[in-house]
Amino acid sequence: MDGANAGAVDGVDGVDAEGLGGELRRVWAELVGTARRTVADGLVVGTSGNVSARVGDTVLVTPSGVPYDRLTPADITGVDLDGRQVLGTLVPTSELPLHLAVYRTTDARAVVHTHAVHATAVSTLVTELPAVHYMTAALGGPVRVAPYATYGTAELAGNMLRALAGRSACLLQNHGTITHADGLGRAYDHTAQLEWMCRLWLTASSVPGLTPSLLTGEQLAQAAERLKGYGQRP
Repeated sequence: MDGANAGAVDGVDGVDAEGLGGELRRVWAELVGTARRTVADGLVVGTSGNVSARVGDTVLVTPSGVPYDRLTPADITGVDLDGRQVLGTLVPTSELPLHLAVYRTTDARAVVHTHAVHATAVSTLVTELPAVHYMTAALGGPVRVAPYATYGTAELAGNMLRALAGRSACLLQNHGTITHADGLGRAYDHTAQLEWMCRLWLTASSVPGLTPSLLTGEQLAQAAERLKGYGQRP
């Protein structure tokens, strides 16, 4: 964005760059960093995933088909909660309906969607990821699999919302993962944890003649209670 246009965001009439405030700029930078991390950590290939974050009633989201390492501050892409573009000129991700459905129905501030290999493999095998580890509790309970529907459709968004009920993550059948949280860091952590648990279950269940032990609902509830106090106090 050159000096002559410093007061406006390209392609959006009447939007003042100063009026965007540092928060939108900061969150955009964090969003791009998170998207790049999904690639670096092998959770997506190319541009096969997408990331978003909510700032007020604006949803910043990765654009469609643009490699994350090419994104700059001037490429900020944002929509309102009805999906109308309010920032930038790049077309938002084709999975925008998934992101907006989460923001309309939860208090989430960030959403991460990936095509992580182990999680996607599990989505083709079961209707719910078995509770093989106590970190299942950190995602709200056993992770459900949303039935398959074509990407970018309202049908897929509806299937996802039902699978996400009471959870912060779900698998999308023959597709991938989606997680949400109160910030990009936590949403990413949920995604990485889900992929790790899927890999764990696939590894354990592949041993001939043996079946993985699973945690009970009571054991998960006890873990959930202990996890409430996990980490450093403010």
